[in-house]
Amino acid sequence: MAGRVEGKVVLLTGGAMGLGKASAKALLAEGATVIITDIDEAAGRAAATELGCEYLPQDVTDWARWQNVIAEVETTHGRLDVLVNNAAITVFGSIADISPEDFKRCYTVDVDSIFMGCKAAIPLMARSGGGSIVNFSSAAGNKVSPDLAAYNSAKAAVVTLTKSIALYCAREQNGIRVNCVQPGTILTPNVESVIAGTPDPDATRAAFSVAQPIGRMGEVDDIAHLVVYLASDESKFATGAPFIVDGGLSIA
Repeated sequence: MAGRVEGKVVLLTGGAMGLGKASAKALLAEGATVIITDIDEAAGRAAATELGCEYLPQDVTDWARWQNVIAEVETTHGRLDVLVNNAAITVFGSIADISPEDFKRCYTVDVDSIFMGCKAAIPLMARSGGGSIVNFSSAAGNKVSPDLAAYNSAKAAVVTLTKSIALYCAREQNGIRVNCVQPGTILTPNVESVIAGTPDPDATRAAFSVAQPIGRMGEVDDIAHLVVYLASDESKFATGAPFIVDGGLSIA
């Protein structure tokens, strides 16, 4: 039986670890051809070797590199069906604490990169007959903290940007759907390192777990399965939508 994304060519940023790597693994298992990119070349190549997929080095904040990556995908595969904009950073700080430079850096990585990725990929995707763009936002775009001024606002901006691009693609009738994913607290290597670095890791883990009404942190597969759905034709009527997978965090 064919996989759910059999024959689709997928470009996924930030694929060296965490949710990006898990999503790439799930897409590969369902028959996709996956190209992961990452700014960390050693980690990116190691992940690609482990997963059995392609790797391209990429700084997602570099517009020229975006154009080159899309051109490389077209040269190698002749098409692009799915773009997953996963690469992001978290920048901590209240309005009083955060520097203008750090605030801008958060937006450059978390918002500008998605704008550039969509802008670069849409022409090739349209020539390929359409497809799906999946942008990573966060439940932090809904549930705010006084100490995440940049990250909260950047992730909220991703939702609005996704809606605007989705309406553009609908107006153009180019067959491209654009949605975003808003994960809650997921037990990724980054989260594990944050927990380990606190004075009482067990207490921190418990606090992170009970913050979700469902009573636990999410697992990477909770998000990877959603990415497969949005990449597949099963979601053919979904566009411009934020898909919240956060254990109820946003509504608590």
